[in-house]
Amino acid sequence: MRTAASLVLPLILVGGGAFWFLSAPSYVDAAKLAAVGPGDAQRGMSVFGQGGCASCHAAPGAKGDARLVLAGGVNLVTPFGTFVTPNISPSKQGIGGWSFEDLANAMLKGTSPDGQNLYPAFPYTSYARMQLQDIADLYAYLKTLPPTDNVAGPHKLGFPFNIRRGLGLWKRLYLSPEPVLTIADASDAIKRGQYLVEGPGHCGECHTPRNPIGGLDNSQWLAGAKAPEGKGVIPNITGGDGGIDSWSEKDIAYALESGFTPDFDSLGGSMADVVLNMAHVEPADREAIAAYLKAIPAHPNGYPAATK
Repeated sequence: MRTAASLVLPLILVGGGAFWFLSAPSYVDAAKLAAVGPGDAQRGMSVFGQGGCASCHAAPGAKGDARLVLAGGVNLVTPFGTFVTPNISPSKQGIGGWSFEDLANAMLKGTSPDGQNLYPAFPYTSYARMQLQDIADLYAYLKTLPPTDNVAGPHKLGFPFNIRRGLGLWKRLYLSPEPVLTIADASDAIKRGQYLVEGPGHCGECHTPRNPIGGLDNSQWLAGAKAPEGKGVIPNITGGDGGIDSWSEKDIAYALESGFTPDFDSLGGSMADVVLNMAHVEPADREAIAAYLKAIPAHPNGYPAATK
């Protein structure tokens, strides 16, 4: 008994040390950060639209210019609990004290300025594919927006999801800067669209099914998924059965600009916010998104028919 007991403590210490090492937050290479040019706020406005920042960080129900007041407070309901989006305005209560490096580490590595793992309700698993210069431009633009002293409420999470350290292991599985797809002989438009959809646009975060621990099932990339709130679905946007095979590139680009589908319906729900965000995006970028969506593999709907 003494021999067995004497082995348990070292195993616990080794296991705990391995967990602590493997779950540690990671950071962007300092040399890469130092090589980035000054941010351009005008270009950053377009990145802001591509990333849909206002959809989650503007106050619930905000309209018009109020969508630029990034007070936070939106409740994101998921199977793991409810995440409350933070204030990211340039105030003391927001990110007024953040450096460009802080924003880059949050977006590319899911690491907060105080060295904690961020929850992937903030879609850094997609933002990890972004170019550092785009993040510098976004940082410059965010600094021009109105400050607010709002303090968003805390996340509503139970054990074990309230233990941030464990997210370091999750990030080892699902955080990668590599493209989701390899597209042979892709045109420049398709390459641009791939960057926008897989990176700042983070379209896969809603339109791709997830596994039981919240990782995206990229074998069904953009095939649609059950809505995280538990009711309804997010549609298939591939060319597969139930998807957008009948839509032309022009149809897709126009829907992103106007909110109207080819059959004279209108995009609703969270897509209505996406259309508002797309108003800040260059027409060529909407066309590039359309080119990419028409080039990707087709999949049948990625959610059970019973959930419709």
